[in-house]
Parts: sequence; C-alpha cells; structure tokens
Amino acid sequence: MSSAWRVGVDPGRCIGTSICAGTAPEHFRLVDGVSAPLADVVSPAEVVLDAANSCPVEAIIVRDVTDDRLIAPEE
Repeated sequence: MSSAWRVGVDPGRCIGTSICAGTAPEHFRLVDGVSAPLADVVSPAEVVLDAANSCPVEAIIVRDVTDDRLIAPEE
C-alpha cells in the first residue's frame, strides 16, 4: 500500500450533497456548496475511500502519490 494519497474534488461534478463531509469530516468540507479536501495529500485511510466511493457523482478522486494509480472511486 502507498504511503500517501492525493485527494481531489472535481468542482464541476460536485453537487454538494455533503456525504463526503459527513463521512470524513476530518478530510472534507463544503465551501460555497462544493466539496473541498482539507489537504491535497493524506495518509491512506479507509474513511477517505468510503467518502470517495459514496459520492453519487464520483467527484472525489483518490490517487497514489507515487505512481498516480487510481485508488478511488472504484471502477
């Protein structure tokens, strides 16, 4: 497993359901009705995957910092 993940939110896709902020408040918040990660790079955590995989529009993207491999959302 990677030692770090890059977390991003596509503001054009995000519909502001706040599921991510409710699932992982230590990693996401809503800013002007759109999700934003609190940090661009995080330590691997199951709750980040839960938030990304719970997004109804797949606006949250999690990638391995080392090789840019897609980790979430699941394909």
